[in-house]
Amino acid sequence: MSVNKEIKKITTHTIQKMKESGEKIAMLTSYDYSFAKLIDGAGIDIILVGDSASNVMAGHETTLPITLDQMIYHAASVVRGAKRCLVVVDLPFGAYQGNSKEALSSTIRIMKETGAHAVKLEGGEEVIESIKRIISAGVPVMGHLGLTPQSIYKFGTYTVRAKEEAEAEKLQRDARLLEEAGCFALVLEKIPAVLAKNVSTSLHIPTIGIGAGGYCDGQVLVMHDMLGITSEFKPRFLRQYLNLSETVSGAVQQYINDVKGGAFPSATEQY
Repeated sequence: MSVNKEIKKITTHTIQKMKESGEKIAMLTSYDYSFAKLIDGAGIDIILVGDSASNVMAGHETTLPITLDQMIYHAASVVRGAKRCLVVVDLPFGAYQGNSKEALSSTIRIMKETGAHAVKLEGGEEVIESIKRIISAGVPVMGHLGLTPQSIYKFGTYTVRAKEEAEAEKLQRDARLLEEAGCFALVLEKIPAVLAKNVSTSLHIPTIGIGAGGYCDGQVLVMHDMLGITSEFKPRFLRQYLNLSETVSGAVQQYINDVKGGAFPSATEQY
């Protein structure tokens, strides 16, 4: 019997037990009530209300433009749809980097106004004071190392991170710092699989990978990518489980034809 199936409500404690028992953790992003209800009902462990909403919901090129108010709107919608899984919310760019007081006030708004269960923020040593302050207030924090999309202009590219020894050593050092600070889990994005394995085996807390290989304790994908809603984004790490862009386009074209040809509504579809 898996840890997941035994639990009526998944918590950070459940996630830790899953790592200890060797059960993989499944995480997906969601941004609205309807999809959250579907994903939660299917048995997902964690929903991440990602700042990727900036890309897939709002059409921005990066995650930077999305605001704290917009993240709160998306997160509150998701929480209303998700009854069982753990809901984690990204702190958006600008909501925590300035100082730890700002990080805590942003987090308090998210927790009070959405009903979510935890927050996620990007970075290692440079944001450690913010992480400690948030955790000291009783809010669980998920860390995020490797490719951190909020720093994309610093990196200048979405290529694999930590291939060089110095950056790999810093990542491992940051991972230990995040665990010591009290993070309950850690996302590893777009790093070599061997490095992700070393980090995962050295930490007590679970790691969740995206483009970080199969040795992590769990995996996360952006829902729009996994379902094929966004058809133009196809990195090596993405497995597309549906082609919804084609399915939806076909359905809409059929609807247009039916309306224009007088086939919809039929006699049985009117009062």
